Amino acid sequence: MPQIHSEKIKKAVKLERVKGKTYRELTQVFGIPKSTLSYWFGDTLGHPFDRAGQIKHLARIRPLAHVAIQKRIQNEHEVLRIKIAKEIKQYPIENVGTLKLFLAALYWAEGAKHKKVSGLKFANTDPKLSLLYLTLLRKCYNIDESKLRIGLHLHYYHKIGETKKFWSELLNIPEERFWKVYIKKRSVTKKFRRNFMGICFINYSNSDTRKELLEIADQFYQMMVL
Repeated sequence: MPQIHSEKIKKAVKLERVKGKTYRELTQVFGIPKSTLSYWFGDTLGHPFDRAGQIKHLARIRPLAHVAIQKRIQNEHEVLRIKIAKEIKQYPIENVGTLKLFLAALYWAEGAKHKKVSGLKFANTDPKLSLLYLTLLRKCYNIDESKLRIGLHLHYYHKIGETKKFWSELLNIPEERFWKVYIKKRSVTKKFRRNFMGICFINYSNSDTRKELLEIADQFYQMMVL
């Protein structure tokens, strides 16, 4: 049975409830169990009395809920980060064969695969993915750096000079090896998702390497799936 409280306390609690206080908040302030509050108010005060009070209540608790959710997400990510940091040390990432598998899968997903394509052609908007691809290519093969060429497809809002400098420094490829920048024909007024630094095309003039990567990807697929 709910505890016995004076009418004065009940009125005080009811007044705070009408203002939009939750059962949890009332319990913290008055020390009254939620079961007692539910017994007192039931469905009558399950929510603030009117729409205005409800809106005010939601406006107050939503930011708190958002902060709580973000904190929970951050905590979960930190737990995952620590877990993977321990596991990844056991991965055979120093093995060239393992790195070639990663590179082959990456090229299979984002590279040009048509038989008529000459050399390797990899395109992406994500700087991290582009740098990972080129880093793996450099680690797995003794490539001729002079055969690397960069193409950029940009929109009207990109600054050509800054964008070329960004990709040049990121990929460690001098701007002299960049082709003429292509500006995509898209209306200024047309709505579309903007990307960070355009589309970067990494071109390497070596068809034998492309054939080898695609063969690795295909045979790995057969081993895993077929």
